[in-house]
Amino acid sequence: MTQGPASVEFQQVVKRYGAFTAVKDVSFTIEPGTLVTLLGPSGCGKTTTLRLIAGLEMASAGRILIGGQDVTRLSAAERGVSMVFQSYALFPHMSVLENAAYGPLVSGIDKAKAEAMAAEKLRLMGLSGLEARLPSELSGGQQQRVAVARALVLEPTVLLFDEPLSNLDAKLRRRVREDIRELQQSLKLTVVYVTHDQQEALAVSDRIIVMSNAEIAQSGSPRDLYERPANLFVADFIGDANLLDAEVTPLDEARAEVRLGNVVLELPRRGLPAGKARIAARPEALLLSSTAPAGPALQGVIRKAAYLGTHMEYTVTTPQGDVFIVDPQVGRPLAIGSDAWIGFSGGGVTLVPAPMAEPKV
Repeated sequence: MTQGPASVEFQQVVKRYGAFTAVKDVSFTIEPGTLVTLLGPSGCGKTTTLRLIAGLEMASAGRILIGGQDVTRLSAAERGVSMVFQSYALFPHMSVLENAAYGPLVSGIDKAKAEAMAAEKLRLMGLSGLEARLPSELSGGQQQRVAVARALVLEPTVLLFDEPLSNLDAKLRRRVREDIRELQQSLKLTVVYVTHDQQEALAVSDRIIVMSNAEIAQSGSPRDLYERPANLFVADFIGDANLLDAEVTPLDEARAEVRLGNVVLELPRRGLPAGKARIAARPEALLLSSTAPAGPALQGVIRKAAYLGTHMEYTVTTPQGDVFIVDPQVGRPLAIGSDAWIGFSGGGVTLVPAPMAEPKV
């Protein structure tokens, strides 16, 4: 296969295990040199999709193309892809250098050249000086970097990550995900990345493919998915969202008047007819106050309050249901049981076009 970043294309791909369908009629295209995340809850089909790209599973129907070449029936070794596993899968009895050089060695490259190739990729990952150590002598973040270096040694056309940060603590996850993104951009790699962590997906991706029940629920940029979710499942899964009942009155083809209790908003219509609908309101888009504001606002009572250092989190009971709010004002927290009013900022509120069944977990 041609070296350099390659495209990945699924054409109506299906994967069945007996009567169970793990991937159902999935089609997408990943452009060369981009990082695309497969995101979704457990059992949605994202890891099976990644394994289909890798050649660790064979499609029951449809076609898989890498770099324009049909690889549907090719083995994993013939596809020019490398995978970084959730467990890292490092050999505990081998040094860092030996782990990184393993791929070239088993492919027939002589030891001196294989170790030179491995040393260069270890340097790229900031691991120079650690070549003689065993995996057990490294931190979790360093082990993860060794796994990435090993995957890069054979210069794959596509690099695959399966939940690569799940074994790391929160602070280290943020640093390593930034490293992965920087590496991908500097080397112009095609990366397919699997996670169930929405923040991780938003932080690293050029594009996100959200999966539910073995199908694609929505595909788009992080901003598209967060600000313009295609359905209730995506609205609720990508970040936090308050899903509230509303009444829609179309104003024209593009805009609609949306009534939520005594609050009237003008929002993009998103193709909805007149009648009942639901809006997704992001917690950070809601304005909380202890006194009635001049404009329309939902009135409620503070039911829960939590201090998280940089912000407060509140649950407010209203006639429209419980509303979750993230408030940056930490100096004067509102007391549980006190009256509160919820206003709406200029963004972070959208009509949700269509219902979608909850995923089976």
